Amino acid sequence: MADQHAVAPGHADSVAPEATLPESHTHAGFGTLVLGAIGVVFGDIGTSPLYAFKESMAAAAGGGPVTRDIILGVLSLILWSLVLVVTAKYVFILLRADNKGEGGTLTLVALAQRAIGHRRGFVLVLGIVGAGLFYGDAVLTPAISVLSAVEGLKLVAPTLEDYVVPITLAILTALFLVQSRGTGRVAAFFGPVMLVWFAALALAGALHIADDPTVLTAINPLHSILFFFNHPTVSLAVLGAVCLAVTGAEALYADLGHFGAKPIRSAWLYLVFPALVINYFGQGALVLAHPETAESPLFRLVPDWALVPMIILATLATIIASQAVITGAFSLTRQAVQLGILPRLEIRFTSETHQGQIYLPKVNMFLLFGVIVLVLIFGSSSNLSHAYGVSVFGAMSVDAILAIMVIWKGWRWSLGAALALMLPFLFIDLAFFGANLLKLFTGGYVPVILASVLITMMWTWVKGTNILFEKTRKIDVPFLELVRMLEKSPPHRVKGTAVFLTSDPDTAPAALLHNLKHNKVLHEKNVILTVCSEDVPRVEDEDRVSIEDVGDSFWRIRLSYGYMETPNIPRGLAILRKQGFKFDIMATSFFLSRRSIRPAAHSGMPLWQDKLFISLAKSASDATDFFQIPTGRVVEVGTQVTV
Repeated sequence: MADQHAVAPGHADSVAPEATLPESHTHAGFGTLVLGAIGVVFGDIGTSPLYAFKESMAAAAGGGPVTRDIILGVLSLILWSLVLVVTAKYVFILLRADNKGEGGTLTLVALAQRAIGHRRGFVLVLGIVGAGLFYGDAVLTPAISVLSAVEGLKLVAPTLEDYVVPITLAILTALFLVQSRGTGRVAAFFGPVMLVWFAALALAGALHIADDPTVLTAINPLHSILFFFNHPTVSLAVLGAVCLAVTGAEALYADLGHFGAKPIRSAWLYLVFPALVINYFGQGALVLAHPETAESPLFRLVPDWALVPMIILATLATIIASQAVITGAFSLTRQAVQLGILPRLEIRFTSETHQGQIYLPKVNMFLLFGVIVLVLIFGSSSNLSHAYGVSVFGAMSVDAILAIMVIWKGWRWSLGAALALMLPFLFIDLAFFGANLLKLFTGGYVPVILASVLITMMWTWVKGTNILFEKTRKIDVPFLELVRMLEKSPPHRVKGTAVFLTSDPDTAPAALLHNLKHNKVLHEKNVILTVCSEDVPRVEDEDRVSIEDVGDSFWRIRLSYGYMETPNIPRGLAILRKQGFKFDIMATSFFLSRRSIRPAAHSGMPLWQDKLFISLAKSASDATDFFQIPTGRVVEVGTQVTV
């Protein structure tokens, strides 16, 4: 395994109180960004009407009749969940917590680490938990969304029920298989399709509110409160189903860097939120007037002639929702690799103009396998709804805790003010999370197990790399001491430049020591190169490279990259020409240390964790590919270490 790149603390920039529009967005019209946000950001929450109201009523009724107070109570809970969790917490508060225009759980980790300055390990643990839970959501969302849309076929012809699962698997398999081709062309259709979808939701709902206008009284939050008093035995179960209406809210924040705060906020306030509310109230009015429609209220909103087009539109919308989550998983994984939470993974760029469009083969196959297993095990959206929610609100709770730290230390609010602002939202998140834990044995165990496995893997990687770093540092030769020794006893010189990659610039790289020991030569120019990840999304070219001349033809160079960037060493070193350092890629050799890791008798981790770390290290992508070094210029030197 090549030396792991270091994770640097970054610059102590102050945290901006308002998310600003990234520079790249100034070239795109505001309307274009709003349309793009409608297509990408709101896919998950936009498909919730397919199952949220239906499952909430079923949980409230408990097999009995669906009464008026149940319908009004459920609608009130859904409405105020959308107002408090999505609008207040994410749209008006967290969209302001940006890191150079980027958002997401790992962005909050970077902001919190920078803000508090100490106890960074606790923040990193929270980030690992949040990331692990997000992957659980990324597996569940495609499965439940596409299943719920395809199930509409049963209304067209009951005989099609046996084909729901095979059709769902075919759609999902095709979706994951086309990921390698890139999402650029498909994404061009996302905005218009979702615009039509939200218009259809609003129109279908508006046409049926007149069925029973008293449904509008559910706007009164007293209906939510009275529901808990009147139905204490099922209130938690209903809360666990109501949460389905706000799944996808974290995408508002995670996709901040793609569109900016103002387009996302405008799309939510002026289109998505009104369309969802009108549709939910339309479903409620329909069921009040016609209780027999409770089994599938969304599809019953449309007339028979529009049923098939609505099913097709719903299927397209769920595919888009799935695509958004898959893309989010790719982006989160790249951030995790850059922050040192995961080993290097192969990243393929699918667009020459948009660096955010990436494809990670291993992550894609992991998600596809998980989705197929879930569809086969659960078989219906109703069964899958029992597995949904734990990971979503676990991740939302992590966001709330990290936000308290950022608002307190980063925005320099008083601790009391930060707690007063965020504790109510944390209480709501924890209430939803607790309600979903009731579903632990009926399906909720799936995201818990999945997240636990991923959290264990990430924590093992962080802990193992730290142990490895400390062990090798103890036996390494101080770099400056080696330079002084070589000045006194110079070896034979050869033409060209040698670049030695290392994670610790203060110690002599193993590849340099092996080159001197076995080849007994030294190049004319020798560069000790460290690639560091900063806690900002992107680093400007003028801040990319720092160089230090340590004498006797040795230079220490540091290349810095943001956590949203993929390192490109040749391009980074080319910047040195402006600083007077001549660099010719064709006359340069890159020396990498490939480590063979063995478990130690006395390690800082249990044996099983040692073996897990070693397997993760072996699965890491080749450093040559990760750092985009020309393969013909690389020399690898093997060493054996214990962990």
